[in-house]
Amino acid sequence: MAPALAQAAAGLARGARRSKAAATGSWLSQGLGRARGGLAQGQQPSSIWAAAQSAPRWHSTASTSSVNPDEVSHFNALAADWWNPHGSSRLLHLMNPLRHDFINACLASQPDPASPPRRYLDIGCGGGIFAESAARLPSTEHVTAIDPTPSVLAVARAHARRDPALAPKLLYRRSSIEDLPVPPPDRAFDVVSLFEVIEHVDRPAAFLDRVRPFVRPGGWLVMSTIARTWTSWFTTNLVAEDILGIVPKGTHDWNKYINEDELRRFFADKGWSHPRVMGVVYVPGLGWKEVRGSEKVGNYFFAVRRDE
Repeated sequence: MAPALAQAAAGLARGARRSKAAATGSWLSQGLGRARGGLAQGQQPSSIWAAAQSAPRWHSTASTSSVNPDEVSHFNALAADWWNPHGSSRLLHLMNPLRHDFINACLASQPDPASPPRRYLDIGCGGGIFAESAARLPSTEHVTAIDPTPSVLAVARAHARRDPALAPKLLYRRSSIEDLPVPPPDRAFDVVSLFEVIEHVDRPAAFLDRVRPFVRPGGWLVMSTIARTWTSWFTTNLVAEDILGIVPKGTHDWNKYINEDELRRFFADKGWSHPRVMGVVYVPGLGWKEVRGSEKVGNYFFAVRRDE
């Protein structure tokens, strides 16, 4: 392991030991979203699943929606800069190769890996960084990419039009998962992705239940998110947003982060199996690197396979 990675891993291990007690079953109150916010007096922490169920609803044609209007407004403001590899989405560009590595590891782990061509559904596709790269793979039949954010989706479509070869393999739709028609079983997707999505939605439990019929039996639901710990608040909210400014302010709400063990419990006995996880750390100058154990304190990938 390179010295920088070794130091990062050691630091994360120390952070995991310090934050484990606070992160298991209790955490900061709703009032601590940022360093300047402080603790809300007299307020007790509550489960992210319960908190999400009480969040304000976003009006849509569906009876309920996971879409948060504040999140839509925030990402609309970032749309123009989305494809700048040195801009506000720089960390997403750097993370994209690891997304493919994780998906490939999931597919290779099953005894009967799906044979190409594969069909993808990218939920919360943003400006299309992952969707475009997936559509370019020779093993891909088609990518359907959805997002409720109009300005961001316009950027995704405009960028894809630069390459006519993408047209038959990539379709962008402005939609939430609640408004997307469920496909017939024989047209469900081999891979459904939620990259940097689950920590931005309202009602995450209902959202994940809604996603299930879009994954074919034997297919994979893959996602990336952030653990809810003191370490992640310090790195993603205080340092990345407030001090260094490498992530736009307001991108992350620490109260909506979700721990790996919460996801494992949620998917248990619901027709999913073979959970996989990969912790990743951003190392300045080196980019995102896999660091074992870091899923307990910060960014991580998570996947489950739908039972046959």
